Amino acid sequence: MLAFLISFLPPLEKGDVKLKTEALKKVIIMILNGEKLPGLLMTIIRFVLPLQDHTIKKLLLVFWEIVPKTTPDGRLLQEMILVCDAYRKDLQHPNEFIRGSTLRFLCKLKEAELLEPLMPAIRACLEHRHSYVRRNAVLAIYTIYRNFEHLIPDAPELIHDFLVNEKDASCKRNAFMMLIHADQDRALDYLSTCIDQVQTFGDILQLVIVELIYKVCHANPSERARFIRCIYNLLQSSSPAVKYEAAGTLVTLSSAPTAIKAAAQCYIDLIIKESDNNVKLIVLDRLIELKEHPSHERVLQDLVMDILRVLSTPDLEVRKKTLQLALDLVSSRNVEELVIVLKKEVIKTNNVTEHEDTDKYRQLLVRTLHSCSVRFPDMAANVIPVLMEFLSDNSEAAAADVLEFVREAIQRFDNLRPLIVEKMLEVFHAIKSVKIYRGALWILGEYCSTKEDIQSVMTEVRRSLGEIPIVESEIKKETGELKPEEEVSVGPAQKLVTEMGTYATQSALSSSRPAKKEEDRPPLRGFLLDGDFFVAASLATTLTKIALRYVSLVQEKKKQNSFIAEAMLLMATILHLGKSSLPKKPITDDDVDRISLCLKVLSECSPLMNDIFNKECRQSLSHMLSAKLEEEKLSQKKESEKRNVTVQPDDPISFMQLTAKNEMSSKEDQFQLSLLAAMGNTQRKEAADPLASKLNKVTQLTGFSDPVYAEAYVHVNQYDIVLDVLVVNQTSDTLQNCTLELATLGDLKLVEKPSPLTLAPHDFANIKANVKVASTENGIIFGNVVYDVSGAASDRNCVVLSDIHIDIMDYIQPASCTDAEFRQMWAEFEWENKVTVNTNIIDLNEYLQHILKSTNMKCLTPEKALSGYCGFMAANLYARSIFGEDALANVSIEKPIHLGPEAPVTGHIRIRAKSQGMALSLGDKINLSQKKTSL
Repeated sequence: MLAFLISFLPPLEKGDVKLKTEALKKVIIMILNGEKLPGLLMTIIRFVLPLQDHTIKKLLLVFWEIVPKTTPDGRLLQEMILVCDAYRKDLQHPNEFIRGSTLRFLCKLKEAELLEPLMPAIRACLEHRHSYVRRNAVLAIYTIYRNFEHLIPDAPELIHDFLVNEKDASCKRNAFMMLIHADQDRALDYLSTCIDQVQTFGDILQLVIVELIYKVCHANPSERARFIRCIYNLLQSSSPAVKYEAAGTLVTLSSAPTAIKAAAQCYIDLIIKESDNNVKLIVLDRLIELKEHPSHERVLQDLVMDILRVLSTPDLEVRKKTLQLALDLVSSRNVEELVIVLKKEVIKTNNVTEHEDTDKYRQLLVRTLHSCSVRFPDMAANVIPVLMEFLSDNSEAAAADVLEFVREAIQRFDNLRPLIVEKMLEVFHAIKSVKIYRGALWILGEYCSTKEDIQSVMTEVRRSLGEIPIVESEIKKETGELKPEEEVSVGPAQKLVTEMGTYATQSALSSSRPAKKEEDRPPLRGFLLDGDFFVAASLATTLTKIALRYVSLVQEKKKQNSFIAEAMLLMATILHLGKSSLPKKPITDDDVDRISLCLKVLSECSPLMNDIFNKECRQSLSHMLSAKLEEEKLSQKKESEKRNVTVQPDDPISFMQLTAKNEMSSKEDQFQLSLLAAMGNTQRKEAADPLASKLNKVTQLTGFSDPVYAEAYVHVNQYDIVLDVLVVNQTSDTLQNCTLELATLGDLKLVEKPSPLTLAPHDFANIKANVKVASTENGIIFGNVVYDVSGAASDRNCVVLSDIHIDIMDYIQPASCTDAEFRQMWAEFEWENKVTVNTNIIDLNEYLQHILKSTNMKCLTPEKALSGYCGFMAANLYARSIFGEDALANVSIEKPIHLGPEAPVTGHIRIRAKSQGMALSLGDKINLSQKKTSL
């Protein structure tokens, strides 16, 4: 220690400003590390304190803040009187920066004896010409009044007078803020004098005024009428932050339709005008919250067209939320306008291909129009012609959604069938995707009911298949015997014989033929030559259906036979092609069986087969669609039940006239809720009090017999983990340089190293450490506590801490997606983790519910599909992490009946995710929580 002091003294006493600055920095670091340097205090007062260098003055303010200012018995050090005098001089310094920074420093002083002599100088700073000094003087007076009221008992009155005469916005804001917390009545008196000029104030002052009005009206609802006009005025503020806060406050103060409409309009304007997508999403969430209230929903329904203006934002997430909100608010009064806007949006996307999200946006629009048409059948006739143009779209996803919509519409709305069939025949030849082609074939085969339509379908199929027999025409084309008209016109007319004995014109044609062949080849022929024979099986079924229907419609035997023969010829030529070597992949046995079956059915034309092909298939679709509709109605009913405010029989009724002022707890304090949200304590209403639930997350790190006892409260808040570690010195020695050393395993990163402490005998302290999270994985935080014992000759002592496991469940939230999206993600995700079921649960449904509860996943398989008992069960689960990562799971379980009724469930769970960490972590979680623990 003496060596340290000797090394610091020369630069502090005789060095230049640069040397003194460096020495002072080292002194500050040592004091922060727990060193006691009592001998240096007088040196710094004599040789460093008189200097006027700004850097030195800044460092001195830090030094005086951290240096011990009292003796061990708690009395103020004599030397501090000299320091106090230096403070007083700085408070009267002509430079406004020195005055202001000194006033800021005084806010951190906790010694009343030091502050008392400075009070006149602090008061004088309220009248300084520079606003920087005045606003810091207000802050200093506020903190001194809060900590030591006896030093300045007239502070509220002083600040009120200052506020009345002040012109600077930042000074007024600080003064008003102080009055709110120190003397709310004075703050209200001031506000009532200038309530009509509020919209002319700066945004920082307006924000504080909104907070005051909210707090006053929350504590005393009878004051609402007095301030509600002021809040209305603040909705017109030029500051987005003020508008947002004012709208939120207005909603909590009044539930009148005009207030809700004004607030919602304000939110919509903010979404449209703000360029930041995060802001748009936050404000959209507030609009969605408004919609959740049954009495507000009707007001928002009138604003659907305004909400749709948000679709001009290119961000897909914003558009998705906007469309969902519009769909929730749509009613028979505004559905027509909504459909017109959505149709325009769909047409806009037709010509835009440069943006990567255009296809996904088009898909969203199609789904929204689909939902509108199902809920309001009158709209379907307007929507279908526009959407069917997209069956020929390059984007398979949007076209598949259109096809699904068309299939549902043609089944449900009999009056639209002729229109849909007509439009389908128009776009049929332009379909580029084999999956869409298959679906279109099925729809045409199922719903063509007139002789003319059936003939048109056959014509389109022949056109799409090209010349038949396919094998012969393809071989001729390859050998050059068969030349399409386009190819004949290419190249010179004269035939020059080359040395090889071939025609020059032919060789020129054959070199260009492959490229042209790909372009000119009809679509169905192209699919078959690429080896996709599943479409051939679909075609065979379609041809069989329309041939059987044609037979029942046309009485003339010759025409019947001719049509059936043509259908059989097409099937036979496809079978021949499948067996040849021309396609890239040969035909599968399943497809051969299906086509052969169709040929057999057409050759016999039995009434039973006619029933199966033309009635049973459609009934299956009808059952599926009705089950789907029933499920949607059930989920909508559940949603509406959730939103209905239920009042229990024994709930107290509050009469405003009979209730004491302090008992009026109208709603939760929004400022308190936002503070809890910022701390990450957003809890559901039915959950326990967030402030009381901390005890559930305390982890013991060391044993009770260790010299240092430690326990941590692990608090996960989205991308941050805060460890609040309590360290207790259980020995009779003073522990110096007691340091918490942490390391992480997984995708975690320690942000800052906790600073060392000095712990007195049996003393305790709290140490906070921040850890950043980058992805959804199980992480481990491990470490130790190291310390020195004063006077001990040994090395540093070390206590190893237990590991802290970060649970993946803190990041995973239930989510939903369509079956098609689930299958697409299942095919795309490369990481799979297969977990074998090992449980003591004996009921299949109970096991599934246990897994859902343990993993925060949502079951996508409808309840109807899971109901009943058949000894086995399969279900799809889905969840998303807060980082936007998807997690899929497929549960395949069975009840081994041969082992008796008490046998546990067996089977396996397959998990798929984009990242390896997600798949492994979720698998570990399922493994750990499979068994049901007995209470």
